[in-house]
Amino acid sequence: MKIAVTGKGGVGKTTLAASLARLYAWDEKRVLAVDADPDANLGLALGFTEEEVARITPIAEMSDLIAERTGSDKENYGKFFKINPRVDDIPGRFAVDKNGVKLLVMGTVDTGGGGCVCPEHVMLKRVISHLVLNSDDVVIMDMEAGIEHLGRGTAGMVDRFIVVVEPGARSLQTYERIKSLAADLGVKQVSVVANKIMNDADRDFISARVPQDDLLGFIGFRTGVMEADKAGEAPLANDEAFAEEVIAIKERIQL
Repeated sequence: MKIAVTGKGGVGKTTLAASLARLYAWDEKRVLAVDADPDANLGLALGFTEEEVARITPIAEMSDLIAERTGSDKENYGKFFKINPRVDDIPGRFAVDKNGVKLLVMGTVDTGGGGCVCPEHVMLKRVISHLVLNSDDVVIMDMEAGIEHLGRGTAGMVDRFIVVVEPGARSLQTYERIKSLAADLGVKQVSVVANKIMNDADRDFISARVPQDDLLGFIGFRTGVMEADKAGEAPLANDEAFAEEVIAIKERIQL
């Protein structure tokens, strides 16, 4: 199973991605969690300590490896390099394990606002493509607010996109944009998880704007999740009500 979790910044997509990864690991599945968000903090949500996270080198920053695999160097940088570098060994070599979940941090490429067709960008897209198309693991990808790491062929092979939203017009607008883009890329299943729900009015706001068949479930606004985040701990083990809600969402994913 391959799941991409996305949404507007701050809606709680990283918390959901980490929690789903932990739940599949509890089911004794082989799970690979991929941090493909430039604001990388999936490790903390999985239960890694700050010190452990600091020791992880993102794939995009492995300049020697990227140069070796793409054939790029300082003299021909930006001119000629391989667009299909070998990446099949990357997850096994560089993913780190915690609580039964392997974490692979992709990192980001500084595009200067103009897009990037460079060795680092090619390397990241190839790794993502390999994980989606060739890996037998359960792959949970924490994406940025979009699906830029996914090419047309790769996106179509993702089993499900989960867009995390909160009760607000901007969050729902992001969902609509992602749903439209996903359809263009051939993604068959785009689902929604509504987070930070405080009352029935919030539920009604979401339900009126998201088709019922697309709605996986609601997660309440919980101080326990916030406290776990402040403490650098995984909320799944620290808030029973939150855990029950995420378990129910996971069960719906399997339907």
